Amino acid sequence: MKTHKAHAVGIDLGTTYSCLAYLNEHGEPVTLANQEGELATPSVVFFDEDQQVVVGTEALRNAIVRPDRVVQNSKRHIGDPAHRWTIDGQDYTPVDIASYVLRKLLAAAREQIGEVERAVVTVPAQFSELQRRATIEAGHRAGLKQVDIINEPVAAALCYVLGTEGLWFTELADEQRILVYDLGGGTFDLSLVKYHQDEVCVVASSGDLRLGGIDWNAALERAICDRFLADFNTDPREDPRSLQALSLEVETTKRSLSVRPRAALTVQHDAHRKTYQVQQQKFAELTQPLVERTAVITQKMLADNQMGWAHVDVILTTGGASRMPMIRDRLKELGGRTLNTSLSPDQSIAHGATYYAGMLLTNTEFAKAIRNKEVSSRLARMKQVSVSARGLGILIQNDQRIRVPHYLIPANSPLPAKFTQTFGTVVENQKRVHLQIVESPATEGRPHVPLGECIIDDLSPDLSEGSEIAVTIAYDGQARVHVTAIDVTGGREATAEIIRPENVVTTEVEGTSDEESPSEVQEPVTSLDDFQVEKWADSTDAVAVQLPDDDDEILDLSKPSTAPGGRKRVRRKKSKTRTPAGNKSGPSRPGNKRKSAGERQTVKPPPLPPGLDSPQDSASAEEEFWNLPDS
Repeated sequence: MKTHKAHAVGIDLGTTYSCLAYLNEHGEPVTLANQEGELATPSVVFFDEDQQVVVGTEALRNAIVRPDRVVQNSKRHIGDPAHRWTIDGQDYTPVDIASYVLRKLLAAAREQIGEVERAVVTVPAQFSELQRRATIEAGHRAGLKQVDIINEPVAAALCYVLGTEGLWFTELADEQRILVYDLGGGTFDLSLVKYHQDEVCVVASSGDLRLGGIDWNAALERAICDRFLADFNTDPREDPRSLQALSLEVETTKRSLSVRPRAALTVQHDAHRKTYQVQQQKFAELTQPLVERTAVITQKMLADNQMGWAHVDVILTTGGASRMPMIRDRLKELGGRTLNTSLSPDQSIAHGATYYAGMLLTNTEFAKAIRNKEVSSRLARMKQVSVSARGLGILIQNDQRIRVPHYLIPANSPLPAKFTQTFGTVVENQKRVHLQIVESPATEGRPHVPLGECIIDDLSPDLSEGSEIAVTIAYDGQARVHVTAIDVTGGREATAEIIRPENVVTTEVEGTSDEESPSEVQEPVTSLDDFQVEKWADSTDAVAVQLPDDDDEILDLSKPSTAPGGRKRVRRKKSKTRTPAGNKSGPSRPGNKRKSAGERQTVKPPPLPPGLDSPQDSASAEEEFWNLPDS
């Protein structure tokens, strides 16, 4: 049987751009260019009329003339099972779009280094269980046999401590606390990382999944559209093609303003065309609320962990949007020191993921293939410890019969994390325990995130009220969720692992012997609650729901305790899968009928949008954009 050479491959799957890197034979991270020779590939997918799928820059160009056939910024919706893009009657999910982007990257890598079967894909630290699972699924659909994930700030920290370009594996002199400030195209990630003796340990993590460079673009876009509307009494936002052309102009202008005091921005719509000069300072004033959002999140993370800026040794910036001067100025003001900008904002995340891939492969043939034995030795010694960016728990019921989350594992717990708590049944001869598993929201004030359910049917007969049910909930090393519930009296056990984004849970029940015939599996009755509790320390009533009076699947929370030791584990007998009824009538997922996007498609350059050849509407052809209207 033919075997493939193992490669340490890391992929930065970004909201706006993605890239792939691998460790070469010297243990150095190398970014691989795509088929067009670009190191970063736009995370944009175009579906043409011939059922061909185009990914990257060509797709972005087609967005001007066919915006209805182009999908952009899909990462902001990954993990949302209800989100769809419908093109030619076919539904595409965020997982589908991500898989097309990954196929593009892997196809280019295959041409240069051979087959890639395993890779580390980066995700924001604030990603929920569902979003992480969706990312892994996208990797499998793209052809990867094994997908590992790492948080983006941790990847950046690994890239920093293992050495930047030209200084591979340079040792840091002392223990350091590193604040990783990662502002990408669509997300903001923040982590405080401690480095000591070949270990990168995340102390705390925060961020905002809906804050990134595209929000700076949107602010400038709104302002310039308002100005154009005032000048010509016509709005570019009314025409998708004009708006898409403007979006590309805004992105170019934003990049120019990172290195120049002012930049030109041309708007064309409805036979009018005008070029404005945007000042760097005015752009900073326009987007000041966005900058302050990052500052507030940063200050709060330090305060929540009883730390100040004196506890931070290095402020490390990464992510393309971190280049903007207003970001760097505000960070310098907050931290009172010079920023460390040694990392490539565009490639450091992929390089850090590549280092992590090398760490995972240290006991394989790959490690033996690295010529520099000092490098392979340090990869083997290096460890990374992350934290759970979100709290993990279950829904419980308080004495007012209000349904609230109860987080057994708080946010920023070191991974892997595991916690067991004992609850009590609330009625005699209770037959079922119904857990509803939730994560805390990524942003304060938003509702919790439901993950799935875990059900124990056929509890031990004749259970008295208050019989113990031990619930163990855990995050593994990659922040994936595992839940176990045990009937302490009879030893019956249900183990749940979320395996798909749509809250589908595999439940394995233990406790039946070979002689026992398995009972008929019945669809569980939908329950609105989980446990009854009088006092708890870390619950929230932000999404309180009044419960019915006749529910008999609730449990009573007794004092928190570790599950009793010495339980005899009974051999697993059967398994079942439960799909929420709400998913049955939803839009069908794209089937296997779609053609593969693994190969690059050739598309003719699109025609320019209407109005491109129209004359300038001002005599000077430019106008200073001094006063931006309020957005």
